[in-house]
Amino acid sequence: MTAANTFDERSWLSWLVKVRIIIITFLVGIELAITRLTPTPLPERLFISAILLWYTLAVFFVLLLSVWHECRLQSVLQVLTDLALATLIVYLSGGLDSSFNFLYPLIIVVGAVLLPRLWAYLTAALAFVLYGGVVELGYFGVIHPYSTTHADMKTLQAIILINLFAYLVIAHLASHLAAKLRQADVQLQDTSGLLENLQALHENVIRSISGGLLTTDLEGHITLANPASQRLLGKSEEELLGKQVSQFFLDRLSPLTAYPTHGEVRYTAASGEIKTFSVTIAPLDVPERGALGWVYSFDDLTQIRRLENEVRLQDRLAAVGRLAAAIAHEIRNPLSSIAGSVSVLSGISALTDEQRLLVQIVTRESERLNSIISDFLAYARDKQYRFREQDLLPLLEDTLTLLENSASPDWAHVEMVRNFEVDRAVARVDGDRIKQVFWNICANAARAMRSGGTLTVSVRGVGPNWQISFADHGQGLNQQEIEKIFEPFQSRFESGTGLGLAIVYQIVQAHEGKLSVRSVPGQGTVFTVQMRRADAAEAVPDPAAAETSVSTQHPEESEVRISAAVAGGTTHHG
Repeated sequence: MTAANTFDERSWLSWLVKVRIIIITFLVGIELAITRLTPTPLPERLFISAILLWYTLAVFFVLLLSVWHECRLQSVLQVLTDLALATLIVYLSGGLDSSFNFLYPLIIVVGAVLLPRLWAYLTAALAFVLYGGVVELGYFGVIHPYSTTHADMKTLQAIILINLFAYLVIAHLASHLAAKLRQADVQLQDTSGLLENLQALHENVIRSISGGLLTTDLEGHITLANPASQRLLGKSEEELLGKQVSQFFLDRLSPLTAYPTHGEVRYTAASGEIKTFSVTIAPLDVPERGALGWVYSFDDLTQIRRLENEVRLQDRLAAVGRLAAAIAHEIRNPLSSIAGSVSVLSGISALTDEQRLLVQIVTRESERLNSIISDFLAYARDKQYRFREQDLLPLLEDTLTLLENSASPDWAHVEMVRNFEVDRAVARVDGDRIKQVFWNICANAARAMRSGGTLTVSVRGVGPNWQISFADHGQGLNQQEIEKIFEPFQSRFESGTGLGLAIVYQIVQAHEGKLSVRSVPGQGTVFTVQMRRADAAEAVPDPAAAETSVSTQHPEESEVRISAAVAGGTTHHG
């Protein structure tokens, strides 16, 4: 017996128990009403006793069904018990005159449903034997008859034969219909199983795809959000369902007449970062019902767009580097001649005050131009790096101490806060170059806080990298300014060359590090430098330890490792 068949038989048995109680109650009501309205020889005491016995057995079968799992034996036992009690009811209600003969066809139908086809015919035969026995025994006076009708032998035989034929026909039809019912039930279970498997597959596919998937109704309210969409949007399913899909994106992308619709939209994450998503919209069509909504599939293009910006930045830096290498020396030679000639002129005593002022202006501007050319050459020429394993904390501490004791007015109102979460941060670096990185970033932060503020310097380990963050409360920059942040000559500060961050970028690049910046205009800037960890146990404390010399060329000769968030800007080197 299969699990499915066992389940079906138990269901039918449970149904039979309930129907039996209803039928018994119906019998009591009908018979008592007949007894009260018309004179009848019905023995009320015996009839009520039989009904109470049937009730007792019904309760017993309810309890038995919950503790005994042999459904086939229970079915046989209940059918036989019902035949016996139905025969007793028919006998007490008049035998040949009884109006409860319909109980036998009901029991035959139940037997056909609960038991195999052979049992349907056996039930019909037993019903015929019991009914015929009650009628004949009462006719011949073997048992006390409660019938008021005295039929002759031929009529009695005709009634018995008609019941025999009726019982056999009911058994045949009921068994045939029960077989069809079982077959339909099995097919329904198979179909339900396939449907459940398809639903499970559908759910697993939706949950497993890496891209975000949202479905909406025709008004744009979200009806489904897969886990990938929740991860990309940083929201739970409860925060998405029922909301307007348009409220999550900064750009409007409405479904058009041409399907599917492709486009890019921006999304503001909880951290304030603006992400870029590639979105495809298609109608949610259901056969014979038409469009019921929209399907939004999207992927995160933020990193790809960042890499594209980095490539464009590297191309621009490479062009500037080639230009610097070509003209820097050509400018410096005549500049030296001009400066020397002006120096000679300044020694002439016959100069008037106005002429001497003009000479001083030429001298000062020549020196400034020479400083720019020097920075330009430092940016453009080959750089020699001497890498060795060093602790970044002393390098950072030296830089911060120098800045705190600097006579520059930029640091007059700046408070320095150190937040070092580690005791050592060993990395393979060129110490002097890394100090230059720290100095330039801190100098920019100080210049951005002219009216005062706090510069928080944090060091912590993040995966395989050391992360050094510089957070100020300066003016910040917008998205357009941050896109050019590492290009030369982008300084916003008076008398600045705008080469400081370009050089910082080159140094971090040479160290195979990562430089990132995020900012909100008016709320400050956070610069983050990530350097690859080195094993602290293998660090070389001796400055005379073995060193490696590395030469870097222009920016196009190695991979750019820069990540600039699109939430704002930063301060520029002066």
